[in-house]
Amino acid sequence: MSARARIPVLAVVLALLVLPWAGPAQAAGTPTVKLSASQAGTGGSLTVSGSGWRPRALLMLLVCGQAEPSRGVVGGTNSCANADGRAVTTDADGRFSRVLPVAEPPVPCPCVVHVATATGARAQADAAFQVAGHAVAPLPAETVGGRLSVLSDTVLEGSDGVLTWFGAPPTRTLVLTVGNVGTAPVKDPVFRVGTAHGVFAPQWDERRWRGTVAPGEKARVELPVELADGAHGDYTVSLEYGGKVLAEQPWGVDRPWGVLLFWLLLCLVVPAAVFRVGMAVVDRVRPRPADGRRGMRAGRRGTAPARRHREPRPSARLPWRRPVPDEAPAPASPPAPTLPWFTPDSGPGPAGRLSAPHGDQPRSPATPTDPTTPGRKGMT
Repeated sequence: MSARARIPVLAVVLALLVLPWAGPAQAAGTPTVKLSASQAGTGGSLTVSGSGWRPRALLMLLVCGQAEPSRGVVGGTNSCANADGRAVTTDADGRFSRVLPVAEPPVPCPCVVHVATATGARAQADAAFQVAGHAVAPLPAETVGGRLSVLSDTVLEGSDGVLTWFGAPPTRTLVLTVGNVGTAPVKDPVFRVGTAHGVFAPQWDERRWRGTVAPGEKARVELPVELADGAHGDYTVSLEYGGKVLAEQPWGVDRPWGVLLFWLLLCLVVPAAVFRVGMAVVDRVRPRPADGRRGMRAGRRGTAPARRHREPRPSARLPWRRPVPDEAPAPASPPAPTLPWFTPDSGPGPAGRLSAPHGDQPRSPATPTDPTTPGRKGMT
């Protein structure tokens, strides 16, 4: 086989190898819904399966009235049996299967099984379904005239302030560009702005935009959005006009850490204050001792402590000295010269005796004279 003949063969082989992979890749980008039955009565159930969804996405399954797969749910989720809805999470390939109980929607049929993402990027798909025994009414005709459509991505402008950090309501401004694709001007349109926390249904508020959008023109729309006090977590802001949801924007709200700091300080300050008050009460009501420690405590609180009268302690005297009288002492006179072995209270011996004999010893006044003392033989 020549080189020119091999080229078409290689192209066919490559095409056969690529086509099986290209088909599922294209299907994965388009969410689809399949039902196990096209009709069932109230109280029954059916199996809802789908593919092409975002992996690990949380989906909501609802039976809705006044809806068609081509137009969607005309009245929004208010036309669905929300109490009997079910939630399911897709697998890694974007597939799911869930048993859904059949319930009558609050509005007449035609009905659909509505599947939509609860968090993240918005995606939805509808499958026609008939609730046996439920009323049927024609859908409202589409409004002929002005019709608004979103031309740009929605943006939440604004930032949190200091008060928001302490629990004030977070506020933003929903900004988007809309265009009039109808045949009549739209004057002062009334939008519905909804805020949903997690998987809960949105809470709607009406916002009127002042201005006129002529046919074929566009305008920049700014609508205020406000949450409740202390709100935090993942929120979704939805914009609805004419019964249709025009846009959705996720909004992550930080936790108000200032409130937690306030409660932490309150839990520390209040017990400390109660402890100080309790100690003051205990110190005031407990009985006081009778000794001088009470005066010392009183002095510590600012009052001068009471001083007790103390008797003077007698000074220690040597046994051979005379006690000093209490009255004032007489003027000091120069002492008489004495020899070192005489005590101050005794003088020298008889006149003419200049030295004491060897047997004489100094005698203390407090020691009685003992004639049997060995040193006194010569004096007895």
